Amino acid sequence: MEADALPSVIAALVAGLFAGYGIAMPVGAVATYLVALTARTTLRIGAFAALGVATADGLYALIAALAGSAVAPAIQPIMTPLRWASALVLIALAVRSAARTIRQYRRTQATAQDGETPISPVRAYVALLGLTMMNPITVIYFAALVLGDQSTAAPDHLRQAVFVLGAFAASASWQLLLAGGGALLGRALTGSRGRLITTVTSSIVICVLALHLLTTAH
Repeated sequence: MEADALPSVIAALVAGLFAGYGIAMPVGAVATYLVALTARTTLRIGAFAALGVATADGLYALIAALAGSAVAPAIQPIMTPLRWASALVLIALAVRSAARTIRQYRRTQATAQDGETPISPVRAYVALLGLTMMNPITVIYFAALVLGDQSTAAPDHLRQAVFVLGAFAASASWQLLLAGGGALLGRALTGSRGRLITTVTSSIVICVLALHLLTTAH
């Protein structure tokens, strides 16, 4: 790499990091589900789920970096169906999670952790990847940043790659932090009553956030 190219590469990395944190840090329904999932399962499952979210952010950053101005107009016609699909999936996950926890609580054996993991690490990764990919705002967000930043909009593959890696790294670090918080929450509330309160509360929050998403789907 030439010395005079280093500043632009560093600028692309910083832009990617800021972009990744900017899209990842606002706590929404997916983040709430990630924390709740980790709290009731294991940190390993939560980490895989977190990487699924980060992978989706990285893929959208890549699409935006490569496609540039064509991204936002292309996604615009299907924004409403994607919002509805995302909200309905979130509500279904929340209801299923709450129902399973209530059934376990009603059994007297539920206090002894049944050792059954409701989802495998790979399934957690794929589920959160797919769920995050249904959010059309992410690709529009990255497309707007790319178009506004000539260092990443320019047809320089190295800078584009660095931008995408920065966005992925930022999102992954934040999602893993959320998963870690969920694991700590799960350790603090190991009893059946604590798991019931945590899961039902998070399910209500997820449903409220999903319903808010539906109100904006027009």
